[in-house]
Amino acid sequence: MQLTLKVALAFGAFCTHCAAQTFQRLGTCPTLGCIIPPDQADFLPGQRFDIRAEVHAPLNGSEAIRGYTTPDANFTLTIEREGGSPQPVTSFFSLPEPRLETWNFTWYEDLFAQAAHTPSQVRVASKAWRNVALYEPGQYIATLRYRNGSQTTLANWTVRDIAPRQRAKNVIMFIGDGMTTNMITAARLIGHQQINGKYQTRLAMDQFPMLGHQMTHSIDSFITDSANSATALYSGHKSTVNALGVYADSSPNKFDDPKIESIAELFHRLRGGGVGIVSTAFIADATPAALTAHTRDRSQYGAVVDSFIHGITNYTWTNWTGPDVLFGGGAEQFYPGSGSFQGKDYYEVFAQQNYTVVLNNTALQASDNSSRHLGIFSVSNMAKWLDRNVYPANLNRSKTAPNGSNASATDQPGLKEMTIKALDILQTRHSEDGFFLMSEAASIDKMMHVLDYDRALGELLELDDTIKATIAWLTENGELNNTLLLVTADHGHGFDVMGSVDTQFLNAQDGARDKRDAIGTYQNSGHSQYVVANSSARVGSDQNLVYGPGVNFPTNWDPRYTLYSGLAAFPDHREDYRVNKNGPRVPAINITGFDDDDFYVNYVDAVTGFIVNGTLPVSADQGVHSLTDVPVFTRGPCTDLFSGVFNSIDVFYGMAECLGLSRTSPPS
Repeated sequence: MQLTLKVALAFGAFCTHCAAQTFQRLGTCPTLGCIIPPDQADFLPGQRFDIRAEVHAPLNGSEAIRGYTTPDANFTLTIEREGGSPQPVTSFFSLPEPRLETWNFTWYEDLFAQAAHTPSQVRVASKAWRNVALYEPGQYIATLRYRNGSQTTLANWTVRDIAPRQRAKNVIMFIGDGMTTNMITAARLIGHQQINGKYQTRLAMDQFPMLGHQMTHSIDSFITDSANSATALYSGHKSTVNALGVYADSSPNKFDDPKIESIAELFHRLRGGGVGIVSTAFIADATPAALTAHTRDRSQYGAVVDSFIHGITNYTWTNWTGPDVLFGGGAEQFYPGSGSFQGKDYYEVFAQQNYTVVLNNTALQASDNSSRHLGIFSVSNMAKWLDRNVYPANLNRSKTAPNGSNASATDQPGLKEMTIKALDILQTRHSEDGFFLMSEAASIDKMMHVLDYDRALGELLELDDTIKATIAWLTENGELNNTLLLVTADHGHGFDVMGSVDTQFLNAQDGARDKRDAIGTYQNSGHSQYVVANSSARVGSDQNLVYGPGVNFPTNWDPRYTLYSGLAAFPDHREDYRVNKNGPRVPAINITGFDDDDFYVNYVDAVTGFIVNGTLPVSADQGVHSLTDVPVFTRGPCTDLFSGVFNSIDVFYGMAECLGLSRTSPPS
């Protein structure tokens, strides 16, 4: 029976590819009966989650069934552990029967239907079972029967066999958002000196003893965004683009989708340890948000901020009382007004919960480490390393100050300053029970999106400088051997370096075809002309290269010979391969008089360069993510769990196993 069941499940999974690709009725639901979590879901023993069953009745379109216009409200959902007997889900988890929910939704079957404005309409009957957990490792089968039992949907779930054995006291997770191996290679080239093809120093992450690669696919598409990729990394569950900490259902409510407990929530609930969240993005952005937020729509920024302090209601993991550290940008979601949740002053909300609130680097460094901290240092995303350190005049932009005034946010910390302060606070408050810290270099991704490769690589070098400083901090504080250090990305971009560019020659040419002759490939690419700051370092063998005493950033960001680099997918734009000294690039713009969703070359960007015809739809004004696997560097306890090529969800299971967070029996 089990063999037949697994064959049926495999065939069902295969047939999901028969459906339309651009649009999907519900990505995890190829039949008209939907089980969420869907087939192939994995669970940590004792991890809390929700279950939802949906039955769909299409009223029109290719899936419509004659006479079936009202979804079956008498459907049944059973659960069985392999070798056991199926039980109704209510008795399996000792829950009361939930109320029946109904709603309608529409979707487009393909691009032709969208162009003709002919959506397919669907009626839904549904029930949700909230806040459950599976404790015994093994295989579980969820079976949904509907249409008087004539139709069946099956989901095969796996509770991983992970013993509750703690191997690390702390975990520090660095996320280079959008960072790929190709970007790391480019950053190494401009930030570290080489002689005759041999680097004299290496990146901090280069010296980690374990390197693996994770596959970043979304649950219902092979390209992911930062919301569902972060969900996979933090919870061990794949999700849908734009979804944070939930499986997306079809309901109109953006907050009732089935939720999954994150690594931060687990660590806080089970260990009572400290949690730190640091990002150079606005703090309600997807990567930091996925640690506490549970919504299908990542743009619910006000609610995300509220989740940092209040968690979610009616769940047993609501002993959540807020992180010990929350550092980043996004002041517009904190000071009272249209951007904040319910118009409240969230600086005051945090202060009332005994948070020290700091709004600039000076106050941050002077503050007492014994209290919980909220640090918000700018409106929107924080300033880039290149602007803070090389072109500081770009920080003089009005209305960027975090207090909501017309002032400029000129006193901003960098990723290193925020991370080291976060460690000081976490160690002061949780020297015995340990901590989990996530530190994100967010603008590697954001600058890649706008084709600003210099700023992206500057952010990556800042991340590496932060890693180096963190290792020094852990060593000094006696925590290095107690701490799993993990460096990875949530997804990639199709970026690479193909040669060099003689920008002086390019600027001297008139026509676009002549300007392209400035690109040098193979032997004509020469060596990097970027000069490394304080690059003197002892030269060692390939196995014993050392960190140089310098900071490993270029001192000349505008040399004559720059990198010939680019993305695989981009909008119409112009390229001159020179650093933009006036702030981040805006490669494509909308032009007055044309359609709002059409973008054209920005006429004031890279004016000495040549036009590059875009490869994306004309509605795109920036680059997009790519399929590429991304690296996972680890050192400390549990590095053996992160070798080879594995799925993004395995990052969660590796961290949870290392911290000993599985539970094989319910709490007494």
